[in-house]
Amino acid sequence: MSKATVVIAYILLIAGIATAQPGERPAYALVVHGGAGAISKDMPDSIEANYRAGLNAALDAGEAVLASGGAAEDAVVAAIVVLENDPLFNAGRGAVLNAEGAAELDVSLMRGSDKACGAAAAIRTVKNPITLARAIMERSPHVFFAAEGAERFAEASGLEIVDPEYFVTERRREAWRRREAEDAKGTVGAVALDRDGNLAAGTSTGGTSFKTPGRVGDSPVIGAGTYADNATCAVSSTGHGELFIRNVVAFRIAALMAFANLSLDDAANEVVRKLLAPGDGGVIAVDARGNVATPFNTEGMFRGAAIAGNERTIAIWNP
Repeated sequence: MSKATVVIAYILLIAGIATAQPGERPAYALVVHGGAGAISKDMPDSIEANYRAGLNAALDAGEAVLASGGAAEDAVVAAIVVLENDPLFNAGRGAVLNAEGAAELDVSLMRGSDKACGAAAAIRTVKNPITLARAIMERSPHVFFAAEGAERFAEASGLEIVDPEYFVTERRREAWRRREAEDAKGTVGAVALDRDGNLAAGTSTGGTSFKTPGRVGDSPVIGAGTYADNATCAVSSTGHGELFIRNVVAFRIAALMAFANLSLDDAANEVVRKLLAPGDGGVIAVDARGNVATPFNTEGMFRGAAIAGNERTIAIWNP
């Protein structure tokens, strides 16, 4: 690609001008994930059904927003709240426990129309972390809060505060007692395109089992775990956080679309299947035309999509 083409693409990117190819796009699109990792196909049918039901409930919540003309960020928040409340997933209630036996949560949210974003890390008392990310995005001049400062901001914003024990389920406590490290699967996320053509992305997680208190992965890092720009795409990542941070995964996908003129599918696969190593994780993404990509290089990734005019899909493994 010529230097002139790169310059033009960069100008379009920072100006927020969509560069997608012309054509009919769906009225809206929503994709959710519940984490990627070593997900065995020998999973009991009853547990698989519960995971599918959780993803379906998240799609119900987010699609209701989009179908009624709501904004992409509203749909992302609605979907992630459902997943944070579902103890099957590693986010909100049911998050994995750190080395001290506590749930320590990370989250981020980004809007593609103006690149507004909010993020928080190492929080222990906010019932739905994604609502804190939204409050930071909308009510603060800052982007990123952490630990006690994040919790004070949440309380001042009128968000629901809970005892830290709210997040700890017996399943996670028993795993911690037995020192059974759980796979990276469980982090949740959502990406959406609304009727106005705006994109949004969000990611929420409890991080990794037995992590050092204060450790922060990619989920709250804008550009690594979450990114949204109307000019290109919205991305939510899941996997080994340090690697996603080092490779700036979410933004890299958008950059390949803007600077190398790759399609969403090609850009997402270039990063997940060629840059990252097998077992590192996956992403969900949607572009300004409603195209969806969900590549992963693990055994499975809990995911689902609701696209206007299309049959809803929920999947765990590759076909």
